Amino acid sequence: MSGDPDRIEVLPVLPSLDIAETLAFYRDELGFAQIVHQTPDYLIVRRDEMELHFWRTDDTGLPEKTSVYLRGGRIAALHAEYRAKGVSRLTDMEVRPWNMEEFYIHDPHGNLLRFGRVPQR
Repeated sequence: MSGDPDRIEVLPVLPSLDIAETLAFYRDELGFAQIVHQTPDYLIVRRDEMELHFWRTDDTGLPEKTSVYLRGGRIAALHAEYRAKGVSRLTDMEVRPWNMEEFYIHDPHGNLLRFGRVPQR
């Protein structure tokens, strides 16, 4: 988080079918250990500079149609950490046809997290 009060940040708000299950996955599996806010219907978690928001829904189709793109140079280290932890539904890291090095994770409800960076040469 920047100390600049005029900085505009873009923060995704993803659907969750169960806030407690979402918290457990993002905290325990993906390392979003800082709980900024939690109610039965809304959750905010943070890991370093990454912050994700979740709202509770009963519509099971919404998470399966939702994704977020997290872009930055440290994703190789994240991928290695997640691989070592055995995070489920983790793809290999590879350069895609659009010239971005990426890996993907689906959370327990179906939200797609796409991590990407400019390929290292």
